[in-house]
Amino acid sequence: MIKKNMIVAGVMSGTSADGINVALLRMAQGRGYSGSNAAFELIGHAEHSYPKQVRAAVLAAMNASSANVADLARLNFLLGELYADAVLATERKSRTKAELVGCHGQTLYHQGEPQSFLGRKITATWQTGEAAIVAARVGVPVVSDFRPADMAAGGQGAPLVPFLDYMLFRDAHVGRIAQNIGGIANLTAIPAGADVTDVIAFDTGPGNMVIDAVTEKLFGLPFDRGGKIAASGKVLETVLETILRHDFFRRTPPKTAGREEFGREFVREFLQRCGRCKKQDAVATATALTVKSIADAVRRHPAQKAVSARKQLFQEMILSGGGAKNATLVAMLSKELAPLGLRLRSSDELGVPSPAKEAIAFAVLAHETWHRRPSNVPSATGAKRAAVLGKISFP
Repeated sequence: MIKKNMIVAGVMSGTSADGINVALLRMAQGRGYSGSNAAFELIGHAEHSYPKQVRAAVLAAMNASSANVADLARLNFLLGELYADAVLATERKSRTKAELVGCHGQTLYHQGEPQSFLGRKITATWQTGEAAIVAARVGVPVVSDFRPADMAAGGQGAPLVPFLDYMLFRDAHVGRIAQNIGGIANLTAIPAGADVTDVIAFDTGPGNMVIDAVTEKLFGLPFDRGGKIAASGKVLETVLETILRHDFFRRTPPKTAGREEFGREFVREFLQRCGRCKKQDAVATATALTVKSIADAVRRHPAQKAVSARKQLFQEMILSGGGAKNATLVAMLSKELAPLGLRLRSSDELGVPSPAKEAIAFAVLAHETWHRRPSNVPSATGAKRAAVLGKISFP
């Protein structure tokens, strides 16, 4: 049944595996894929941390070379319960009842490029967190498993947030780059007056993932709050230059990244290259890696397009995600972007709370799916066609 207005909850748990973000939106019936500016009202949002043991289990399961099948099955159902609890708690806090839930799930493995497996070349992705449990506990339909439909259409299954970025940030006169810094960092470049087919979007590399892992390993803290540790350290330029030669940074879009590229093995190599440096210097260098990889990605792709067009296509970068809370990272990024003529702004300035943006995105994507409308952006994912994303579980 199609309704003029609908309350939709978006649920996101990212590659940092620090917890669950929930956003509640009042969605208006829009024009869909090519359509108008985002027609929604943010009713409320909340962050719910994973229990320590759950986070440890999730991190252990990500990109694991071997795993216990029974534990993976149990984790799938446990996360379903936690997602449901998070939605119900956010509903109580906002005094609003959702009519639909869009749940991204927790990515355990993502392989956007075809690889040989048992005689066939395949792509593969896995977002765990049982949607049937969420539907049963919350009492409304749940859209989940968004990535496979894009991959079946020849895409990499990511990034998917560009659909929201295009709706929110396109402007007739200002070219914008929406830069999200979660566990992984990704950008969406939207030229002034752009059609959706003009959008460039891809993962730029590590966001908070390497910073968090280095901070936890060296200081026993889950993350560098406000970038205070990095601010007291010195960037190891030689290490940074070497790490930036990593194959991922040289690849052209479309491209996606995850713990497969920047997880345990990468962090081990990073710390080995840092050698006997001060612990603060290692965190500062990890922070600079995120910043430099973002700036280099802009130079290589959106900015290069501007050079070939002989004009300044982009004037603003709109920052969101947990990295927007890291003052040291933000200051470094602002300095790197200045020569490119990019003004750094927060998505909060445009009415989108930084930590809630990806949860908002999956509420919007769920709404599109419920109305049988495609919501991938083929120019971002590499898909051959537009696709209706996700699967629906009913209570």
